[in-house]
Amino acid sequence: MNTHTLPIIGYHHSPLTQKFGIPRQPNLVAIKSHIRFVAPFDTPDAFAGIEQYSHLWVLWQFHHNKSQANFRPQVRPPRLGGNDKIGVFATRSMYRPSQLGLSVVALDKVEMVDNQTILHITGADMADGTPIFDIKPYLPFVDNVSGAVGVDRPVTKTVIISEPAKAKLADCVSDGVLQPQDMQMISDLIAQDPRPAYRQTETDSVFVMRYGAVDVEFYMDERGVLVLCGVRPLKP
Repeated sequence: MNTHTLPIIGYHHSPLTQKFGIPRQPNLVAIKSHIRFVAPFDTPDAFAGIEQYSHLWVLWQFHHNKSQANFRPQVRPPRLGGNDKIGVFATRSMYRPSQLGLSVVALDKVEMVDNQTILHITGADMADGTPIFDIKPYLPFVDNVSGAVGVDRPVTKTVIISEPAKAKLADCVSDGVLQPQDMQMISDLIAQDPRPAYRQTETDSVFVMRYGAVDVEFYMDERGVLVLCGVRPLKP
């Protein structure tokens, strides 16, 4: 098998520290994050002119995946309910021979800290600590293909927040554990229904999603509504 080593040019930093809860595609949730680059790739000269682009392509690694001993030509994507198989190259599944991910994200701003470059972005579908291999500008005149055919955008579920959870979220904001905008972000992430496809018919089973310094608990009720029922700050 032919192999090629890619240099890691930086790391992604996000409030999503675990795989569970990460949007399954980029730009489904307007989550704020940033990429911090490492030497020698952090030099400001490497990013001169990048501000003229509103969006960027990011090439990255599914670093939470376990290495596969053998190539698996088919996967069970969540959009098919987690039961039907389809060819891996006909999906954007994380279980790939190369473990490479490719995402379009919005560029918010470029920041220089101690002469080190940091890109602030929106809409990433990457976890905290994700290794970054490359950054390229998104070019609408070639990347936005008119008439392209593909699968439909996934439908989001309704989310309600219990009164005790609302109070706990407010306490977390008051204590500085969360920012005011995080309350909406958490709701938007749960609306994507991060539960495994084979468990999305379950009701009353509580799932836990980690966001920054809190664990958020939710379940689906008999109406198919996702209920944010608990918030637990992590111990220091």
